[in-house]
Amino acid sequence: MRIRKVLIANRGEIALRIARTLREMDIRSVAVFSSADRDELHVRAADEAYPIGPPAPSESYLRIDRIVETAKTAGCDAVHPGYGFLSENAAFAKAVEDSGLVFIGPPPAAIAAAGDKLNARSAMARMGVPVIPGGPAATVKDAEAAAAKAGYPVALKAVAGGGGKGIRVVRRKEDLAAAFARASSEAQAAFGNGAMYVERFLDAPRHIEVQVLADAHGSAVHLGERECSVQRRHQKLLEECPSPFVDADLRARMGAAAVLAARAVGYRNAGTVEFLVDRERNFHFLEMNTRIQVEHPITELVYGVDLVRLQVEVAEGRPLPFAQTDVAPRGHAIEVRLTAEDPAAGFLPQTGRVEALRFPQGPGVRVDSHLYPGQEITLFYDPMVGKIVVHGRDRADAIARMRRALVEMRLVGIKTCAPLLLALLGDERFRRGEVDTAFLERYLAESAWQRLPDVNDLPAELPVVIAAVLFAHGRQGAGRAVVPPAPAASEWVAAGRREQMR
Repeated sequence: MRIRKVLIANRGEIALRIARTLREMDIRSVAVFSSADRDELHVRAADEAYPIGPPAPSESYLRIDRIVETAKTAGCDAVHPGYGFLSENAAFAKAVEDSGLVFIGPPPAAIAAAGDKLNARSAMARMGVPVIPGGPAATVKDAEAAAAKAGYPVALKAVAGGGGKGIRVVRRKEDLAAAFARASSEAQAAFGNGAMYVERFLDAPRHIEVQVLADAHGSAVHLGERECSVQRRHQKLLEECPSPFVDADLRARMGAAAVLAARAVGYRNAGTVEFLVDRERNFHFLEMNTRIQVEHPITELVYGVDLVRLQVEVAEGRPLPFAQTDVAPRGHAIEVRLTAEDPAAGFLPQTGRVEALRFPQGPGVRVDSHLYPGQEITLFYDPMVGKIVVHGRDRADAIARMRRALVEMRLVGIKTCAPLLLALLGDERFRRGEVDTAFLERYLAESAWQRLPDVNDLPAELPVVIAAVLFAHGRQGAGRAVVPPAPAASEWVAAGRREQMR
């Protein structure tokens, strides 16, 4: 079938990114927005936009009934869930399909199979995909038995978990009961499901994920790996592709295992299989994410694809346009996540108005963000406000390009994690590729990065061209922001389209 109109069931950066691909494909886009998001860029970028409720996600972006009803009212053919919110909710995918619309993602059964971590582990083991020793834990006694079998230290994890919630590391049997109670309670509050499972805890492994694609015609391929080890409390901060740790042999073995994992749950569309990898290059299945990933741009740059376009084409029933033998990486890409947090204050969330903004430009730089001057940053949603992505001929080139990009960026009004990111890129251990999942916590404890100047303070090595820009804007004083021109009127008006809001 030919998809002609898509409702984007999301907000912010990912909604804006999906709308851009839809426009290139000559597919009309429909945005939805909470009352707090009425003026957001994804609303302006879409062909149509509809309100779906108040700011609280439970009353807007998580309302399956309102989203499906809006898609039908707007005359859509399909729904794209983006990432987060309802993107891995099997009930949502089923509601979309039951209403006669196309869900641009995997089948509901595949989402359910991959989302149930216990069943997913069993399915992977049956297919020969390596899994970490462990087992289910409905009660503390179950957890104690599973931990004794797996061997301490262990990780308690929520069966329905994600985003680092419902996880506790337990190093001694005496601490298990209290940790189980806290993790189960947190999981119940976050996911409505307090069920837990136990697995052996791998000390400081690497977190490496593999991008997979599968169509409805039996073809499945992988697009290499992404290094995601630089993270804090299970939240990724910096990703790169390819991993500096992975060689051709390990890439082939992990890729083959990821394709097996996709087949194990009857997967279709784009997805990601995540692994933990130890120092001896042994890899173990962690979980499968049944959606587009935040870090998908680095794969796009290295492999020369548009993953959102491929998602739409697979949803239309088309076969994948390439085979595994056609896939080869080119160069190196790095992505950093800009979050509205102050790392120097314990990652305190930041709110306020964006007074001035200038994103980096130039060779090999891509910015995916929904920020704009005058925008109000609130606590209603995820603190990530954008991503800066660079591509270079090799890893050293990409690191240099990302450092230049962060130095060039100007954001006045709220603090972000940019100073920490800039400091990390200069760390010798990072530059040698010596990272694991505990790297960032060690770095924060050991380094004096907080004493570095903010990126909004012009450093001595700032390129002459930026000094010229400052001069042209009449802002010659160091550290003074360049205020960009006022944003144009709504794109609806500029393009001559009728604003459709209710």
